[in-house]
Amino acid sequence: MKKFFSTISNIFSIEELRTRILNTLGFLIIFRLGSFITLPGIDPSKLVDNAGGIFGLLDTFLGGAFSNASIFGLGIMPYISASIVLQLLTVAVPYFQKLQKEGDSGRKKISQITRVLTLFICMAQSAAYLTTISADAIVLNGFFFRISSMIMLTAGTVFCMWLGEKITDKGIGNGISMLIMIGIISRFPASIVAEAMSRGMSQMLFFFIEMVALFFVVMATVALVQAIRRIPVQYAKQVVGNKVYGGQRQYIPLKVNSSGVMPIIFAQSLMFLPAMIGGIWAENSDTAQWVVSTFSRVESWQYSLLFAILIIVFTFFYTAITINPTQISDDMKRNGGFIPGIKPGKQTSEFIDGVLSRITLPGSVFLAIIAILPAFAILGGVSRGFAQFYGGTSLLIMVGVILDTLQQIESYLLMRHYEGMMKSGRVRGRSQNTGTA
Repeated sequence: MKKFFSTISNIFSIEELRTRILNTLGFLIIFRLGSFITLPGIDPSKLVDNAGGIFGLLDTFLGGAFSNASIFGLGIMPYISASIVLQLLTVAVPYFQKLQKEGDSGRKKISQITRVLTLFICMAQSAAYLTTISADAIVLNGFFFRISSMIMLTAGTVFCMWLGEKITDKGIGNGISMLIMIGIISRFPASIVAEAMSRGMSQMLFFFIEMVALFFVVMATVALVQAIRRIPVQYAKQVVGNKVYGGQRQYIPLKVNSSGVMPIIFAQSLMFLPAMIGGIWAENSDTAQWVVSTFSRVESWQYSLLFAILIIVFTFFYTAITINPTQISDDMKRNGGFIPGIKPGKQTSEFIDGVLSRITLPGSVFLAIIAILPAFAILGGVSRGFAQFYGGTSLLIMVGVILDTLQQIESYLLMRHYEGMMKSGRVRGRSQNTGTA
């Protein structure tokens, strides 16, 4: 405990780090306050909570702003959608590939295109969002209400983008990720209290078992996020004058889960299709009714099995489009690097691709297991609100963002010659003498 308070004291003794942490807290408070400001013309007491389906997932990411019909009702999600679209276009369209290779100027152009695309997505999603609001809650329905609400929802998303950029520049951590994380974690305390109250004194042992299980699930998720496979890279020595350059050994760190949460997001978006399509013929077909009832319950084994298969497929797909072994091999060759025992060029590319395939398979299976853990938690008697923290997108985002933030704080401490946050002086999983050549 003494070491913990000493670390906290060291953190706040660094003026720059203290300012960044306070700035981050201030921006996050503004974001949370905005999620409770309801759109003009809507009676908040008559709003219906969309607890299930894609709406429930969005509401989880936005910390209740979606169900509150707030000015931040769309949050940062349109920007995330635009970023995903641009990322896919970068792989498929030569123009965007060229921009990506132009360095800072190319990234600035891609960023501008992303912002413009975000505005168009906002206008489309805001129009669709207004249709999800209960008609009883809309007090001033009409053309002016819809146009003004669309403008305010779009402005709210733009303001959230600005907050995210300010957190990145003036605060600590990645701003966009922090906004998503704070929306998810804002429901965590209330979920714990609700779960404890539902158990009562007679079932406190069961609640204790739930918390212990949650702890081990979080630890397993941390292990998945931090796990890497290091490929050694040797650089040839170069003699310039009387000095010798190069000759050192570095590593290419390949993450076991290099695709992050994207496979779960892609799979989750497709899991709403069976029930949606089955609902079209549900009145005249018993099979369609079975499909609707089965794939509307996340705890059904059919839902979990299909969900897990989609996650494994999307993990391989997303890893293939984000990591290019040929480009890594060419960069190594250009910089005079080689993998010991492997010839530069095609053989190096094939070796990296083989290693990537071998580590992606267990990573995708582990990711699928974590994604379906909430279903097992529900079957075990855990309430739905609390079960979502046992896995899935919510847990992976929280773990990833918190680890990234801790690593940044750790770097500030080590630069000022303070002892790190861990006994080893280093957060596990940080890059140590690594490089992608």
